Order: sequence, then C-alpha cells, then structure tokens
Amino acid sequence: MCQKILTEDLQMRRVKAKFVPRLLTAEQKDDRVSICTDLHDRAQNDPNFMSSVNTGDECWIYGYDPETKQMSSQWSTASSPRPKKARQVKSMLIAFFDIDGLVHHEYVPRGQTVNKEFHKTVLQRLHDAVRRHRPEKWHSGKWILHHDNAPAHRAVTTNEFLAKHNLSSLPHPPYSPDLAPCDFFLFPQLKKTMQGRRFDYIEKIDANATRQLRAITKCDYQRCFHQ
Repeated sequence: MCQKILTEDLQMRRVKAKFVPRLLTAEQKDDRVSICTDLHDRAQNDPNFMSSVNTGDECWIYGYDPETKQMSSQWSTASSPRPKKARQVKSMLIAFFDIDGLVHHEYVPRGQTVNKEFHKTVLQRLHDAVRRHRPEKWHSGKWILHHDNAPAHRAVTTNEFLAKHNLSSLPHPPYSPDLAPCDFFLFPQLKKTMQGRRFDYIEKIDANATRQLRAITKCDYQRCFHQ
C-alpha cells in the first residue's frame, strides 16, 4: 500500500505556466503587504477615509472590441494565409471618480502622449472639477488622490503640483491592478457595454463612452469602494 502511494506521488505530469501581470520580487511582495495593511488600517480607523479617495487612470477605448477572442477567429486549413485585421480606431480615456460617482473625465487629443507635462494639466482640470462638483471636499481640502505608478503619475512635476495645492496621494504597490478601482471596476464595466459594437470615428467612440460612463449609478461606485 505504501509503495503504491509513493509511486503515485512520484508520477510526473506536464503543467502549463500561469501567466501573471508581473513576477514580483521579494521586496515588491513585502511592499504590497505593507501598503495593503496600511490602507486596511486607515479604512478601519477612519470612517470618512473611503469617501475622501479620488481615484483615476487612463485606458484605451477601441472602435470595435469583440466579446471574446473566439469571435474574431476563423476556420482555415494549414495552407490558408493568416487572417488579417485592420488597425483599429481608438481613443484614450482619462477618468477620475470617488464613492459618489464620476468627478472628471476627458479624452487625450490624437497624437498626444500622456507624459508628465500633459498629466500635470490633467491634474489641474481634475482640481477644478473637484471645486465644481465636490465643493464640500474642495473647501475642507479633505480629498486624497489615488493613481498607479505610471511614470507620469510619479514624476517630480506631479509631486510638485500636489505639494503646491496641499494634496496628498495614496501609495500604490507596483504592478497591483487588484487595488486599482479603475482596473477592476470602471474600465471593465465600460468596455463590457461597448463589446460587439462598432464605431468608425473617434468622435463616436468618445460620445458613446461618455454616455456609458454617465449611466453608471452611484450605487455601482459605492459597491466598488466597498469591494
């Protein structure tokens, strides 16, 4: 009996590698645990913490996004030429929201790179949007910016802008989409409503994306922050 169990344990089998966003170093893993613990403690000790967070990011919105990769596949023989796909029309969306809903969104002009200089102008427009749409947070100064570790988000000019306006930002562990509400909530939900639909012009992409953004309810945003 023992010999049989030992033989079964020693049997080899092939397993496929699991794709992950990034292979983290031990230091990055420790950093993630430390930041998660800090965020958890702040949420537990301050009942107003979640309502003060304003989070945002950038995302490509495509003119045609099939529901699955299977939908865009084709039957072919071994000698058939490889199917081709035309380059898609796309637009880059920048969106910021809090627990009460969308605060600011805009679309990056065609040909513009989201570098540190452009990101600074985005933050200025976000700052103005908070003043208009969240006056109580504007007057109290009790709102905290949350974004990921993209180079433009962590640039010196960005930090100087935040310091000038007495704004604080939350730490974000490297390569951690599970802590970015845009990645696990806003952008997937937005793209889901646009899947399978075709838009031939950037203007139509932007108009439809804006319509879908405004259709997301306050309850949806609150559920996101509770998650």
